[in-house]
Amino acid sequence: MERVLLFYPPGPLFQRGEDRCQQNVDDGSAQAMRACNDLGYAAAILLKKDYEVKLRDYQTQKDTLEDLYHDMETFQPDLIMISVTNTTIFEDIKLVAELKKKYNPVVVLKGAIFYAPEQAMLDLLDLSCVDYMIGGEVDFAIGEVADYALRHQGEVSSILSILYKDADGKLQQTAFHTWGQDLDQMPFPARHLMNNALYTRPDTDAPMATIQTARGCPSTCTFCLTPEISGKCVRFRSPQNVMEELTECYEKHGIKDFFFKADTFTINAKWVKEMCELIINSPLHGKIQFTANSRVRPLAKETLQLMKEAGCFMVAFGFESGSQEILDSIRKGTTVEENLQAAKWCHEVGIPFWGFFVIGFPEEKKEHILQTKKLILKADPDFIEVTIALPFYGTPLYDTCKENHLIAENVLGSDFFHSSMTGTKYLSLDELMKLRRNILLSFYLRPTYIFRKMGQCIKHPSIFANYVKYGIKLVLNLFK
Repeated sequence: MERVLLFYPPGPLFQRGEDRCQQNVDDGSAQAMRACNDLGYAAAILLKKDYEVKLRDYQTQKDTLEDLYHDMETFQPDLIMISVTNTTIFEDIKLVAELKKKYNPVVVLKGAIFYAPEQAMLDLLDLSCVDYMIGGEVDFAIGEVADYALRHQGEVSSILSILYKDADGKLQQTAFHTWGQDLDQMPFPARHLMNNALYTRPDTDAPMATIQTARGCPSTCTFCLTPEISGKCVRFRSPQNVMEELTECYEKHGIKDFFFKADTFTINAKWVKEMCELIINSPLHGKIQFTANSRVRPLAKETLQLMKEAGCFMVAFGFESGSQEILDSIRKGTTVEENLQAAKWCHEVGIPFWGFFVIGFPEEKKEHILQTKKLILKADPDFIEVTIALPFYGTPLYDTCKENHLIAENVLGSDFFHSSMTGTKYLSLDELMKLRRNILLSFYLRPTYIFRKMGQCIKHPSIFANYVKYGIKLVLNLFK
């Protein structure tokens, strides 16, 4: 039986399975590591095809290179697949080159940077040790890649959204901007191969599973990869199929907390209503809780109320900016008033909410960023994150930054906290970092905020240690 090793490599914590963001967890404010669903989906597909599979998240488990080499020696995989990020790509390639030289497995890289990539970006990478690159959705590609590479079955040119080498060693691309439509046909992630205890709620440390509910987003935000890698047409799983996965997680793995992963969970109010009513009328009601991402448009207060009744303990909004001029320039498709309305509804309904903000867009001036700070203090989220704009390859933001000579070298090797941008047209990167620090400290060090969170800890003392932990992490990251 052919053997496949799927892994996140040892090293700093990154959301390697999040093609849209690939966030640096170690340098963020209060982010927790999400489950390695991309590896879980890949494992489930391969198991159905009778491959022997080992799944390892070395980075989150705090394992070392010696642990990886031990698995290579004892498991002796015929194929390895590593999930890469924009930031770690050089280190990732260096690692698989060493594994290729020593053990000679088929090497597959999976990551958004390989989605219909421009040749100039590929030229920056030494891909001599790499056999296949999956730029699209792993569950619609890995089974066919393994069959072709290890069993000599199928046609490699028909596999969705990959790069491969032809007989002459030249890179070829298959069809991009084509996506698998029936998400219900996909098996659930192979959670029996995952260490589910690694992925927890930041406040309680309880295990939290990631449930992919939909893929794609019709919005045209200039900085986001989603329309490129997942399409502008939203593909939903049926609520019944999602309910089956929730039940499996609860009954087989004892997981009671969930992150509903969708680029915007609330985009279809009818779907949300059916999903929430399924939960409310199921034996799981009152036993499970979930969090989800949302946009402020479309959104209704009634939707938030129904989500809370179904067990929603947190909702996250990509507010991005408090300046209407900037929201328009990044084609966010929302208004400052809608940002404030969403915040007001959350306060009224009683759902805690995250606010995500981005500063450093090309046209941004200090006055725009101060408007964002004003919005943050007025909206008063429970938690916030402020990142520096990052021009991923394949986004309109990248093209704009390139045209205006705002990219220091190239975007590879950078992240939201160590941007490849030199700054905006009006502010240096150093000025942006100082403004970010000022916003975060002004928000989190407010006496009213501190007392409110202390009051919550009286009701839930188990979360006090986690608030202290993330508070210390925030301060250290801001001043290191």
